[in-house]
Amino acid sequence: MLYQDYAYLIVALPVLAFLLCIFIGWHLPKGGGFLTALATFAGLIISLGIFSEIYPEGIVHQSMPWFASFNIGILIDPLALVMLLMVTLVVTLIHTYALGYMDGDPGSARYFAEAALFSAAMLGLVYADNLLQLFIFWELVGLCSYLLIGFWYRKPSAAAAAKKAFLTTRVGDVLFLAGIILLWNNLASLNIQLQPGEYLLQFPVIYAHLAEIPPMQLTLIALGLLGGAVGKSGQFPLHVWLPDAMEGPTTVSAMIHAATMVTAGVYLVARMFPLFYAAPHALTVVAAVGAFTALFAATMGLAAFDIKRVLAFSTVSQLGFMMAGLGVGAAVGAFAVGVSMFHLIGHSFFKSLLFLCAGSVIHAVSTNDLREMGGVGKYMKWTMYTMLIGSLSLAGFPFFTGFFSKDEIIVIAYEYGIVINFLPYIFLVLAAVLTAIYTFRMWFSVFTGNPRSDYGKHESPWVMLGPLVILSVFAFGFGFAAQGDFYDYLDSNFEHYDVNFAQLALIGGHAIAAHELAAEQTAELETGAEHPTEEYVSEVGEHEAASGHEEEPAEPWYIQILPIIVAIGGILLAGLFYWPKIQRFDPSQVSGDNDPIRWMLIKGYYQHEILTQWFAEGVVYGSAILANIIDIKLVDGWLNWLSSWVLGFGGHVRKVQTGVIQNYIAALVLGIVVLVVVIWVAMEVGLV
Repeated sequence: MLYQDYAYLIVALPVLAFLLCIFIGWHLPKGGGFLTALATFAGLIISLGIFSEIYPEGIVHQSMPWFASFNIGILIDPLALVMLLMVTLVVTLIHTYALGYMDGDPGSARYFAEAALFSAAMLGLVYADNLLQLFIFWELVGLCSYLLIGFWYRKPSAAAAAKKAFLTTRVGDVLFLAGIILLWNNLASLNIQLQPGEYLLQFPVIYAHLAEIPPMQLTLIALGLLGGAVGKSGQFPLHVWLPDAMEGPTTVSAMIHAATMVTAGVYLVARMFPLFYAAPHALTVVAAVGAFTALFAATMGLAAFDIKRVLAFSTVSQLGFMMAGLGVGAAVGAFAVGVSMFHLIGHSFFKSLLFLCAGSVIHAVSTNDLREMGGVGKYMKWTMYTMLIGSLSLAGFPFFTGFFSKDEIIVIAYEYGIVINFLPYIFLVLAAVLTAIYTFRMWFSVFTGNPRSDYGKHESPWVMLGPLVILSVFAFGFGFAAQGDFYDYLDSNFEHYDVNFAQLALIGGHAIAAHELAAEQTAELETGAEHPTEEYVSEVGEHEAASGHEEEPAEPWYIQILPIIVAIGGILLAGLFYWPKIQRFDPSQVSGDNDPIRWMLIKGYYQHEILTQWFAEGVVYGSAILANIIDIKLVDGWLNWLSSWVLGFGGHVRKVQTGVIQNYIAALVLGIVVLVVVIWVAMEVGLV
């Protein structure tokens, strides 16, 4: 038996769990949640089995026709496989945790049904073999997020947050769909001779024909796909829905912010990396958007008091790191995919751990407000220490998972700075400092000092603590254990499709990284392919010389240790303000209640007001009023005048039609007489 023959069950089993929970979950223990947990656990077992079968060099590609030129397919390559392993593991732990967290909730069956469908949609998105199938599951993920964020729909804030998430991500999804249509049109215009089993929007087919698409079209397609990624992965300016997603249960926050929805956008850019690499300026835009988002969101995390909103802003910031990691691929090539995906996988472990720890705290103290906590660590030792591991990893403390993944992004951003622009590097370093500060501001405020309110003093049950312990192991040791092998495995992803990055670099208008060129030449020698022509090699060399990137830059020692200094310094700075044992400063001395900068951060740079009061109510509603006036006064007014004139003229003409036969005969005789007179006069004057 081959596990890969049962790959379809990775999605099919959660769909079955969804159907069972939605129809009979009300009659099952804990709303049938064990079915959802078992379904994703079975997906994890199948994914591990596939990993054992194809690691390190194989892929799984299964396809069947759907309609016209489209197909339904499964593609499990290194990029998809690491995502499958991460998603199935993390959502299994989250569903197990939810058995305790959602216990007693009257809507638990509905919750587990929606969670199962959410898991199925994300897994289907990951191993889709074509862009259209990915988009269908992408939309299903958006629908499920709407249902889960608004799970407690009787709360006005939850219903509003769900609508906000749905509408905001629709903006990006429209751009995504436009990119797909534009890509389809360009591929269709090439009149590609597809082999049996090949379809136009399959990823291998797209990779093989990128060089034939005009560069300007590639850029437009890439920007469309980036729009979808910006919406789903909460990048500026479509990030505004993500902090409000906290209105759902904490387990929903953990799924959305760690393992599923928000990682979809990063995965899309990674999956389509050859297209972004070939599109002029596309990766530069990705790097700029990601780096700015990382710093922008980190500043808001400094001032938030809701423990879940602190983690939400942290998620937006870390997603910015991932996007920036992909964007700097303009300088380092496809190596950036492995670096960014490594941070995505590591982040899924420590961020889901942090959200579940936050849920454990909220479950015990019945408040989200950091100002009402304090001293919780005396009564929740397991939660405190597991959250400490997650916090150290998020802050990038040495030898924790976050250190290895975030450090590498900062280092390759430095390489990007040497070749192109140092601004992303500066933004990422500043964001890393702020990450350490707001993370330990949160941890110190919750677990140290004295209680600041009367809350329950109890630890969470083991059905909730068990997943925390497992996740803390991954948050601590995954980076150290897997970094080298992970990069090697992901570096081979596009080799399965014979993607020529040297050629794509020339199309994209940037120099290919030295190690990418070496990999291309090695692959050509190993396969016996024709060696590059002297003209081609000369062109690559001239292009690299023009950009100053003849070889990989060696980072100075102080650049290599800077992330360590940043992490430790940020933690110490937070301790000086918020840890009673070493506290030297009162936060109120730095920022008081009337501080305009503090209020600007608390209000999120007034983005909600700008988007609702200025843009929605001012621009959109004002434009609607203007359009309505034009429609009523100009368009309708002109048509009404014309119709009134026609009706009036018709009314006058209608008076001739009296219905009296004598009048008609008289008119006929009169007409004949007039006609005879006219003819006689004409004859007299010689006209006839």
